[in-house]
Amino acid sequence: MQVHTGPVAGGRTRGLPVTARYQENLVRVPWALVRLPPFPLVATRVLHLVAKKDSSLHQLSALISTDQAFSSEILTIVNSAIFPIHTTVTSIQQGIAALGLERVKGLAVTVGVRAYLGGALKNPSLQAIWRHSLACGLLAEEYASASLMDKGTAYTAGIMHDIGRAALAVIQPGRYANFLQSVQEEPFEVLQREHEMFELDHCEAGRRLAVDWKLPNQFLNIISRHHGAHEGGAFDLLAVIRLACRMADTIGFAAAPSLKACSYQRLMSEFPTRVRELLPQEPEDLAFRIATKVNSIESVY
Repeated sequence: MQVHTGPVAGGRTRGLPVTARYQENLVRVPWALVRLPPFPLVATRVLHLVAKKDSSLHQLSALISTDQAFSSEILTIVNSAIFPIHTTVTSIQQGIAALGLERVKGLAVTVGVRAYLGGALKNPSLQAIWRHSLACGLLAEEYASASLMDKGTAYTAGIMHDIGRAALAVIQPGRYANFLQSVQEEPFEVLQREHEMFELDHCEAGRRLAVDWKLPNQFLNIISRHHGAHEGGAFDLLAVIRLACRMADTIGFAAAPSLKACSYQRLMSEFPTRVRELLPQEPEDLAFRIATKVNSIESVY
């Protein structure tokens, strides 16, 4: 995977991998001033297309095809056992025709997040971040479908909601892995502890990224506010992601344990009736369904 090299607070450092460059600068630069690593450019552009209701098959196909490695990875997933397509898909346009525009948008963002985490995925503690994001996206997709919302946008928002946590893991993988391990051994309020250790929590890190990448406001709102309590009112996209994030924790896909983890039945009570009636009554059934999908996606890599 190509290593991204971008500007760092205080100037540029040439020729160093992103993690080495940031670790070098963290010795002398406060975390609040460090420029967080960039997201793959094609994935950022896909996120902008996701927010447009009038984006077309041709636009998405042309965009993804500009990056050969990126498009090849998407085609590998499209041709995997995850999707019951009975013929080999050889182009992004053909993949969109087979799976639909929204599904391929979601796959593009999935590939982008995985590429963003890069070598951090070799650490089991940091791999939990990836699995949590996948589970959240898959759960959000189900909730949105049951609510007659755009399930493709919900899936993408779920995949992206913890991008700030991914950034912290990319900047200092060893230190953040140790942080996650310490949370497992002694659960506490994750956001507070992140702020104590890194001078910002992953919601703030994500907000900075969303602003830096000029993401649409709907993603900025979700990335920065997904840990807030549901405030009642409309069951909108933010409410979907908040519940999907908490449900992912409850059914075994937590990036880090939390003292605020809820029971399955408690979470179920927070869903609108129309959504609750379509969900499994037992947590094991939902956990198995999501685990099957997560494992299918991971098996491609």
